Amino acid sequence: MRVLGIDPGTAILGYGVVESGSGRHPRLLECGTLTTTARDPLPARLRVLHDGTTALLVRHTPDAMAVESAFFGKNVRTTVVLSHARGVILLAAEQAGVPVAEYSPAQVKKTVVGRGAALKPQVAYMVAQLLRLREPPAPADAADGVALALTHLLIATRQAAFFSRVTGAR
Repeated sequence: MRVLGIDPGTAILGYGVVESGSGRHPRLLECGTLTTTARDPLPARLRVLHDGTTALLVRHTPDAMAVESAFFGKNVRTTVVLSHARGVILLAAEQAGVPVAEYSPAQVKKTVVGRGAALKPQVAYMVAQLLRLREPPAPADAADGVALALTHLLIATRQAAFFSRVTGAR
């Protein structure tokens, strides 16, 4: 299974592509960021995010996309602008026919680190450990994208193993 994980943002979008096969250890295929120019109007920035996400989907043909779910902070404007970014990301996935799973920041931290209140450096460290990398992906936004992809892989693997045990399927 190949998963594209996306940590949405209008200034910096972090992404990671992780792949795992039956009996194979998950491996990182690519990670990085898409950046927009702060002085550009929001529609232009959203186009950069949509086009960049579309290019990632075409290049990697993932089986699924994992996206950080919307959370409601104290700044309503930030939440609204972030929702626009999530919208164009979700649209790109829909246009590519790629199913989307959404995970809260706490769920990603709990899955990858084992603690829902883990700090960003702890998440990055565990991403490196789980993928057997010499150092965590950088910058932090890219590590978060990889953590989202890993979360989906880990959860999907657990669900598949559970249903296999319950149904007796192999």
